[in-house]
Amino acid sequence: MESRSTILLSFLLLALLLTTTSAQLRSDFYKNTCPNVESLVRSAVTKKFQQTFVTAPATLRLFFHDCFVRGCDASVLIASPSEKDHPDDLSLAGDGFDTVIKAKAAVDSDSRCTNKVSCADILALATRDVVVLAGGPSYTVELGRRDGRISTAASVQRHLPHPNFNLDQLNAMFSSNGLAQTDMIALSGAHTIGFSHCGRFSNRIYNFSLKSRIDPTLNSAYALQLRQMCPINVDPRIAINMDPTTPKTFDNAYYKNLQQGKGLFSSDEILFTDARSKSTVNLFASNSGAFQQAFVTAITKLGRVGVKTGNQGEIRRDCTRIN
Repeated sequence: MESRSTILLSFLLLALLLTTTSAQLRSDFYKNTCPNVESLVRSAVTKKFQQTFVTAPATLRLFFHDCFVRGCDASVLIASPSEKDHPDDLSLAGDGFDTVIKAKAAVDSDSRCTNKVSCADILALATRDVVVLAGGPSYTVELGRRDGRISTAASVQRHLPHPNFNLDQLNAMFSSNGLAQTDMIALSGAHTIGFSHCGRFSNRIYNFSLKSRIDPTLNSAYALQLRQMCPINVDPRIAINMDPTTPKTFDNAYYKNLQQGKGLFSSDEILFTDARSKSTVNLFASNSGAFQQAFVTAITKLGRVGVKTGNQGEIRRDCTRIN
């Protein structure tokens, strides 16, 4: 009797082991179904990037917004009514969505791959590719995500960081997604190729407080420059580079800017002014390799957030619609 229960127990353990293993993402997930998925995505993304640089920041931000809401399941790509309708997602640039749609078409054009690769995985691959194209580090992308079937504007609420967040608010939001403070600081470095509309930071240059119109942590020469680029009644579509020095290069200039009071958002500058995060900013500013390594670790962890695997979710035939 005992041996039978032992055999049963080992079977149960084996079954458990298999389910947890299948729930793990892995870089060779499409080895037998779509072996050239990476080159198919890369060529489509490269072509799009050559048409417009916005492809890079737009795709990177799209991935972040996707993963922080319902996990990395491409729910952000679903057509309205969906997550896209939330105010926090209205500023997502169309070029990010277009990049994924073009990469999906390229993947599906290979008969072996048609409807085999998830939109969530295509977005994860495209994100790595734009980082590389903009001069950032290359890294291995884990694959095996499935696409989500739910996308609502309500689910975005309180799930994305705001430009006025302090360190505690940033850490709380990132740690709820399994990301440490160092990961948060490294991912903020993506702002090295970012851009923002004037309304997202105008309070820092016009009406910061009763005592000071301009945020005192903002470099005064930079603040005046920002006022020139963002006059009071500026066209809301006007966008400003988040890295005033090398806006089209994925580098560690973002951290050097923070040291000079040139973080565009207060949620950027706080990383330098708060003593708890300052040493990491100083490290990344002085050591490009340390930043790149931390960024790769962080974006890999980001890509695991709330993923659906195995028979959860679906493989969407059209990234903008549930099957």
